[in-house]
Amino acid sequence: MSYIEVEGLRKTFTVRKKREKGKLFREKEIVEALKGISFTVEKGELVGYIGPNGAGKSTTVKILSGILTPESGKASVGGRVPWKDRKDYVKHIGVVFGQRSQLWWDVPIIDSFSLLKDIYKIPEKDYKVRLSELTEALSLEKLMRTPLRLLSLGQKMRAELCGSLLHRPELLFLDEPTIGLDAVSKLALREFLKWENKEHGTTIMLTTHDMEDIAALCSRVMVLGHGQKLFDGHLNDLLEKFDKVRTVSVKYDIGTPALKLPEGVNADQKDGEIRITYSPSELPTSNMLSILQNAGNIREMTLESENIDHLIAAMYKEMDL
Repeated sequence: MSYIEVEGLRKTFTVRKKREKGKLFREKEIVEALKGISFTVEKGELVGYIGPNGAGKSTTVKILSGILTPESGKASVGGRVPWKDRKDYVKHIGVVFGQRSQLWWDVPIIDSFSLLKDIYKIPEKDYKVRLSELTEALSLEKLMRTPLRLLSLGQKMRAELCGSLLHRPELLFLDEPTIGLDAVSKLALREFLKWENKEHGTTIMLTTHDMEDIAALCSRVMVLGHGQKLFDGHLNDLLEKFDKVRTVSVKYDIGTPALKLPEGVNADQKDGEIRITYSPSELPTSNMLSILQNAGNIREMTLESENIDHLIAAMYKEMDL
C-alpha cells in the first residue's frame, strides 16, 4: 500500500459572474477544478506537481491537507482520509503556502513557535531539540526575537518552514514556496529541503512554477492540466520529449575545419568559434559529437540545452494548456 493514494478525485466550484446591465441576478458558472485525477506517492518521495495557473494544483493540495472536501473520489494518506480524520490527520502533515502565513504577524517568531508547540502538544524536550536543529539548518538563530512583519521575504519563508516542521510531520506540502525569493534564498531553501528529505525521510509534495526548483529537487514530476493528470514520470523523460533545440559551440586547435553537417543544421562562425544549432530528435547528440570529433582536434566545446522554462512552456502549448 502506497503512502498517498488518490483515486478519481473530483472537485467543482461555483463562480458568480459580474452582473450584466439590465439583469437582476448574476449568472453562475460551474468550474471543474479536478476531473477524476488518480496517483500514488511512496513514503519518502520528493514529488513535483506542476501545471499552468488554474490547472488544479492548489485544489489537490487543499484536499490532501484536509481543507477541502471533494465531490467524489477517494484519497488516503498514511491510512487516513484527510477531510474525515482531520483532527488526527493534521498532526502528521505540514503545509507551507507561499502567499499565506501560519505565524503571528506582530510577535517575535520564537513566540509563534512556542504557540505551535502547544497547539501540536509537542513535549518540551522534543521541542527544544527540534527547534535547535531547524534554526541551525535554516539559519534562524539571529532572527528568533524579531517579529514576522520585520523579516524579509526569504527570512519569512525560512521561518514558515521551521514552524511547519516543528512537530516532525511525515508529509510536507509546499505550494509555491520560492515565489518572490532571490537566487541566494532559493538555493538555501532547496538545500534545506534536500537535507530534510534525506535526514528524516519526510515525504515532500512540491507545487511550483519555478522549474529550477523541480530540476534541483524532484526526480519524479506530475503534470496537471484542465484538472487532469497529463504526465507522471521522471523529469528527464519529460524534458527530453520537449527538448527540441540544442546549441553546441566548438573551437579547434588549428584553424577552422570544414564541417559536413546534415541538411537543416545551422552553423555560424565568429572569432574561430563555430556555433551549431540542431534538433536532437532529428540528429542525436552522439551523432553530432562524432561529426565534430572527426573534423579535427577539439580545443574547447560547450553543449547547451534549451532553458527549462522554455521547455515547459513548449509542453503547455503542445498539450493545449
